[in-house]
Amino acid sequence: MPEVIFAGPEGRLEGRYHPQKQRDAPIAIVLHPHPQFGGTMNNKVVYNLHYAFYNMGFTVLRFNFRGVGRSQGEYDQGIGELSDAASALDYLQSMNQNSKHCWVAGFSFGAWIGMQLLMRRPEITGFISVAPPANMYDFSFLAPCPSSGLVINGTADKVAPPKDTVNLVGKLHEQKGITVTHTQIEGADHFFKDDEAHMKPMLDNVSTYVKRRITEQTR
Repeated sequence: MPEVIFAGPEGRLEGRYHPQKQRDAPIAIVLHPHPQFGGTMNNKVVYNLHYAFYNMGFTVLRFNFRGVGRSQGEYDQGIGELSDAASALDYLQSMNQNSKHCWVAGFSFGAWIGMQLLMRRPEITGFISVAPPANMYDFSFLAPCPSSGLVINGTADKVAPPKDTVNLVGKLHEQKGITVTHTQIEGADHFFKDDEAHMKPMLDNVSTYVKRRITEQTR
């Protein structure tokens, strides 16, 4: 997978870019968990989401937020990281100008950033939000939530407790015109550590959902 370096708001950002042969392939970016708690683009959930999208025919980019790996800058409380994500999407779009679908996927802190990116970029047609930390961050900016998507979490998540995720989804469900699908993986912790019991079912759910949405052509 080619390593890429592209311009971010605070200097260079380091990514992994995986293009399809088709010029009009759908595109997706995948956002990693919290930089201050060891989150990088090579996090297992992020890595597996990247390949799940690639295997569905997407051209995919994942990258390190500022101050992580070879990305320049330093942690900025999520404000700068949102700008980084916007720059990553700009880069991905500039390379794939014929793409008809644009998706954003994020895990934990990355899910929070991804949901904010939705609000800024009307061209995003779908989202995947894995273990969104609704207990730590305010998601009230999703009013209204601009596109349909999947929220997925583990029932044994102690970092982002399921009850907070359920409350978040409940608020989103009240909005008209979009559908937020919520799936819980039985027994999974925040990191879906058990490959067979938790990671694989999570990825299977993501793939089933994305494939259905892509064929339906709906927002």
